[in-house]
Amino acid sequence: MNCKINFLLLLILVSISCYAQRPSAKENGKFFQLKDNKALYGGKLESQHFIINNLDLKEEQFHYGIGRERFPALLNPEFENVESADKKWNDEDRFLIAYKGNDVKAYSVKDLTRHEIVNDSLDGEPIMAAYCILADLGAIYKRKYDGTTLTFALSGYTYYDKDVWNGLDGFILWDRDTESLWWPLIGKAVSGPLKGVKLLEMDKAYWEDTTWKQIKANYPNALVLISGQDFDRPKTWKNIKNVNHIIEKYSK
Repeated sequence: MNCKINFLLLLILVSISCYAQRPSAKENGKFFQLKDNKALYGGKLESQHFIINNLDLKEEQFHYGIGRERFPALLNPEFENVESADKKWNDEDRFLIAYKGNDVKAYSVKDLTRHEIVNDSLDGEPIMAAYCILADLGAIYKRKYDGTTLTFALSGYTYYDKDVWNGLDGFILWDRDTESLWWPLIGKAVSGPLKGVKLLEMDKAYWEDTTWKQIKANYPNALVLISGQDFDRPKTWKNIKNVNHIIEKYSK
């Protein structure tokens, strides 16, 4: 049931974005004062709101605000082999595929449209597969910052800038470890403890945007993300207290 609800939410969000006025987060009261902090709505619980005292972006250019746990950004993804997956995919279906060492992981764009983010690992290295349907932007990113691994999810917001990516909306991400907000269209964190730290896109020698036909032909040993996954959202998460080492090394 949760899968159906989340997919319906996604269809509604995309339909609104494409065919009607996108709901303004600012006009809908998603920005507010929380005690001594400037906050952005993140869910029904006070603990889910984002603290945005150092936000880099303009409030009036935020859209939506459905809550930070409404999309199932996977934490422990499950996979199947190519033979099993072949019953479910057509040759022209689009995938992101990542390969390094003996590992090959394949993520369908259809599934990424639902999850937006898959936190995973490749040859022992923490990575995430990410895709934004609004900007049609997909990539594989590293999640390890100088020994610290971040875990990413969807904030429930999109953001646009007329001078970035042809003015298309792009999803705003957040990391569970510091609750910083990130905008992939400019490749960095835009608020929170990690503001200014860049997203680490994996070298394109290790991933590509391809089709199921090419995967079957060239990567028969690939592990393919199983469709329809969901999970119980964590109630708490261990926060990183000291991020100075990350800021010093990875800030733009």
